[in-house]
Amino acid sequence: MAGASMNDIKARIKSVESTMQITKAMELVATSKLRRAKEKAEGTRPFYEVLGRAIDDVLASEEVCASPWCEKRDTGRTLYIVIAGDRGLAGGYNANIFRLMDALDSGKDSAVIPVGKKALEYYRHRKRTVISDEYEYVSSLGVSAAMGIGKEVCRGFIAGEYDRVVAVYTKFVSMLTQTPVYEQLLPLEREASSGAPECDADPEEMLERIVPYYVGGVIYSAVTESLASEQGARRTAMNAANKNASEMIDTLMLRYNRARQAIITQEITEIVSGAEAL
Repeated sequence: MAGASMNDIKARIKSVESTMQITKAMELVATSKLRRAKEKAEGTRPFYEVLGRAIDDVLASEEVCASPWCEKRDTGRTLYIVIAGDRGLAGGYNANIFRLMDALDSGKDSAVIPVGKKALEYYRHRKRTVISDEYEYVSSLGVSAAMGIGKEVCRGFIAGEYDRVVAVYTKFVSMLTQTPVYEQLLPLEREASSGAPECDADPEEMLERIVPYYVGGVIYSAVTESLASEQGARRTAMNAANKNASEMIDTLMLRYNRARQAIITQEITEIVSGAEAL
């Protein structure tokens, strides 16, 4: 029995060691991808901030008070752009996004543009109204695709198809902290600048030009933040898995040594007993 037990323990140790090799490799890959994703996220923030300031300046004009871009409607039609991950094994990264989205939506008349394989699978499974299934992979969504989403979203908002457009994504805070957040893109609710617009162009015409780029810029910025957050969450999850595997191996080794010691003690006892019988 003890021999069989030792063989079982050895098999489990080998299995855990094999799993640990995989999780270590995944942690290294996530660390490498995180570095690049973090740089990309930090590089997109200035573009978003510049467009935001330009819109603030335009909103300072009294002529845009009745602009359709600022019009608040209350028919309950909301479009959510939900950015999740392409893969699992990232701790609670995807679950946290869906939990936040469920809290925001609460069964209202809404539609979803899922970005990322996990988001698309989640909302297909729940038979939600999915506007587009083109954006299956977050990692392959570039600037042009984000701008395309921005233009389509703006067209639908002006046409009255949606009352609000909200982006739901994960904000990258640090390698250990990623926070699910949401941001209303339309109607515009930014703080109006105290100064007047710096150019003589018609404010409404300026908004018509800038807003689609602004919305697309926010979406792309959210995508880069989400990519960095996913890699950060995966790195943290794989690091925790490595620690758990190491602790499990230590526990199994202790059990193995105890079982081995029990066999040795039993053999010594049998030898002594046999010698005494002679």
